Amino acid sequence: MATVTAPQDPEANPRVKAVFDDIRATRGTDFINNIWRYLAFDPGLLEATWADVKAVMATPSALDPKVKELIYAAVSVANACDYCTHSHLAAARAKGANEAEIADFFRVVASAGKTNHLLNALRVPVDDAFRKEV
Repeated sequence: MATVTAPQDPEANPRVKAVFDDIRATRGTDFINNIWRYLAFDPGLLEATWADVKAVMATPSALDPKVKELIYAAVSVANACDYCTHSHLAAARAKGANEAEIADFFRVVASAGKTNHLLNALRVPVDDAFRKEV
């Protein structure tokens, strides 16, 4: 159950409409997913969240867009965010991830989770060779 109520007509607010229009333009779709509809309860929070997500996920960078979506999905799994896990796996598929890659993704997430738990329990010191000098 949601902890806030999504506005009935969010685009009646010009700030919300501007963000929704930017989402549509950036993604090339008319679909506005629920995260943005619910964040519209606070236009400032909506603006800030979209600006951050757009800067990271929709701006070309050294990482391929499909890889970004898989990383986002992995962090979402680790943080137990059901919504983001589903939405970013869907986005990864839309960006070309096939079922073999999704299966590999789950194997990596499972392996990392297991070894992370073991290392957190064992408190193994980090090898000097892995520390980056700055």
